[in-house]
Amino acid sequence: MLTTNKPFSEWTDVFPNAACVVTMIDRLLHKAEIAEIAADSYRLKEAKERAARRRTSVKPNRARRKARA
Repeated sequence: MLTTNKPFSEWTDVFPNAACVVTMIDRLLHKAEIAEIAADSYRLKEAKERAARRRTSVKPNRARRKARA
């Protein structure tokens, strides 16, 4: 199983050698089944939630540090 968040047309951004990309995609897809999932990424959603929690929890600490100084 191979997963990616990039469409095949953007693989040349990751792999700069276009001929290599065409060959790689050809080999991968020769007898493959493609299941395209059109949904939001759970990892991205969780990363945004963690970042939001950090922002809200960091603000009071900074205020305390300034008050101590």
